[in-house]
Amino acid sequence: MTKLENISMIKEANIYFDGKVTSRAITLADGTRQTLGVMLPGDYTFNTQDAEIMEMMSGELEIRLPGEEWKTLHTPETFNVPANSSFDLKIKTVTDYCCTYVEA
Repeated sequence: MTKLENISMIKEANIYFDGKVTSRAITLADGTRQTLGVMLPGDYTFNTQDAEIMEMMSGELEIRLPGEEWKTLHTPETFNVPANSSFDLKIKTVTDYCCTYVEA
């Protein structure tokens, strides 16, 4: 899906890692929560509460999911992150992403 309609958005940005990762939180008409953001090159570790579906819309990165080895992803790619876990990213180029939260 390249266009989102009938959404609500929180105006205040989520800013992480000294501004190198930013996002905006939105809620779709059906109640699905997402964030739309940009990650600048760097190494990051993220913690999850809910399961997440991460969709890369542009960029290149390396990812290490729980219990897995590092792997390189190129756009377009989607990956799933389990709830209550953490994952590591090495962002190689500016990366545009959409994160969908999967509530249990």
